[in-house]
Formats: sequence, structure tokens, C-alpha cells
Amino acid sequence: MYKYLFGPVPSRRLGMSLGVDLVPKKVCSLDCVYCEVGKTTKLTLERQEYVPYAKIVAELSNYFANNPDPDYITFSGSGEPTLNSRIGDVIAFIKQTKPGIPIAVLTNGTLLYDKQVRLELKSADLVLPSLDAATVAVFNKINRPPETLTLEHHLQGLIAFRKEFSGKIWLEVLILPGYNDSEQELQELRKIIQQIKPDSVQINTLDRPGTETDLHGATKAELRRVLDLLQLDNAEIIAAAPQRKNIKSYRRDAETAILETIARRPCTLDDLVQILGMHRSEINKYLDVLDAEGKVQAVAQARGFFYKKS
Repeated sequence: MYKYLFGPVPSRRLGMSLGVDLVPKKVCSLDCVYCEVGKTTKLTLERQEYVPYAKIVAELSNYFANNPDPDYITFSGSGEPTLNSRIGDVIAFIKQTKPGIPIAVLTNGTLLYDKQVRLELKSADLVLPSLDAATVAVFNKINRPPETLTLEHHLQGLIAFRKEFSGKIWLEVLILPGYNDSEQELQELRKIIQQIKPDSVQINTLDRPGTETDLHGATKAELRRVLDLLQLDNAEIIAAAPQRKNIKSYRRDAETAILETIARRPCTLDDLVQILGMHRSEINKYLDVLDAEGKVQAVAQARGFFYKKS
């Protein structure tokens, strides 16, 4: 069992993806209302070696020696991976050790205003930044940044990174009805996306409850409306959660373990992490599928959302 690696997980976009988690829960530069990992406990822009480079490399070396190569190695997990000051070194180690495996970085993109961060990500093959807002009011409402982070920094960082990065950029826009789906906001998003020039714009929505109880995902019709208003040739609505079952890394035993656990008693995400010994990001992938299929439901209580069998 690894502490900083997880999966391979059934990724809708990356196939069999081995996750690398470079920060503890929940160290992040944003406190997004929709985050399925949970509320940010350390809201910061300070880069540190939150997880030691040596420990990450040791786990990767062990994994490479004992497992088949995944489709992707993906930096994601418990918080914002670019906050780890050694992310560039870890990417370099993977490129040297396993040059045939593409590297993806899932990031909120907020640290891309830092030239050093942009430099460290240049060796990745695919970067998937998020952009949920184009106006300050919506940015503050949905992403809840620290006071020292401005929307202007965020947007200029994305634009600068596109100019310097030769790999693929898939920009994710997560739509939350009542937050960022007004025609005015979408028009502003369209303008800034045209400046960023990503290879793909992926329209997504909430699969399960976020950190706030009043949230709900957009319907297919609402997402199609967003797509029509954005009027971008490279924009698409990404696949629904149940399609993960068609990915070869989807584990029926993991799905069964989750269902059997919550059948005995309702559990929070943290409970499931402790009981099953799986990484929270991996459990989240399976909960997305089970929730979409109506096999589980989330109930809000004082300690958070409890999942129970439907």
C-alpha cells in the first residue's frame, strides 16, 4: 500500500491513471465551494516541499518495478499539486525513468502567474487547469481565494503558460447553476478562453455534493445551453461518470467494498478512507459512478456528508 500514490484509477479522460499526491489534505490555493475532497484546511500560496521528494521517488520506483505501466501518471489528489516546490524534480525523475509514460497535471492554475511554476511544468505532456470565473465577484463566490490572490493574476498566469508550454492544455470549466452560468459570465469566460487558447475546453459539472449544501449539478440541457453560449469550436461536455465502468482500470471489487461498507453504516469520505485504506481521490471516482447510478445517496449532517446505500 502506497501513501502518496493511488490507483490506477478509472479516469474519464486519461484511461488507466496512476495518481501522485504531492500535498496533504487539504492544502490548496483555493477553497472552492464544489470541491469533493472537502473544505480547504490550509489556504495558502506558499510553496513548500509538503511531501518529501525522496518519499515520492521511493514509491514511484517501487511501483515501476512491480506493476505494468499506466496510461498516464497524473499529479492530483488532496490539494493543489503545484504548491509542492519539488514538483518539477518529480516530473524530471519520471521522464528519466519512464520516458514512455505521459504525464498529466491537474491544477487549479492559480500559481501559473509564477514563472518558476510555469518552468517546472514545461516537461509535462498535458496540463488540465480549471477556470470557473471571469469576473471578480464570481471568482470570490465560487473559488474563495486567499486575499493575496487576484483573478487578474490567475488569468494572466494561464495566458502566459499557454505561450510557453508546448504540450496540450485541456481547460476545465465547472458549471454550477446559480453561480457561474449567467449569460454575462459566460460571455466573459468566452473572451478570456479565447486569450488562453487551450487545445480543448471541457465543460463539466458537479457529480456529488461539494462543501456547501445548496449546490447541485447542471442538467444535460443546462450544459448544452452553456456550450451554445460559449460558441467555442474546441469546447465539449465531458463524459458522464458511469462511462468510467468501460475503462479497464475500473475495479468491481472497489465498488463492492464501498457498497458493503456503507450498507453496514453510513460513512463520510474520511470514514471510507480510514476503513478501506484507499486514497480519497480514488474513492471519489467510484462514488461518482455509484451516485450517478442511484446506488448511493449523500445525507448532510453536522460532521459532513454521509454516504449510505440507496
